[in-house]
Amino acid sequence: MEAQKIAVDAVVALTECDRDAVAAFIRRMYLAGVRDPKRLTFKGLQALARA
Repeated sequence: MEAQKIAVDAVVALTECDRDAVAAFIRRMYLAGVRDPKRLTFKGLQALARA
């Protein structure tokens, strides 16, 4: 869960997006098996760029 928190904090700091939306996306990635904070952050940034 620490990886999830780190990733949410990083994406919010870099994009100033809604924390709840970022947390929901990263939570889904975490539950899908991604555990590396760097990978979660990268995937979160990619998703926000597409939106």
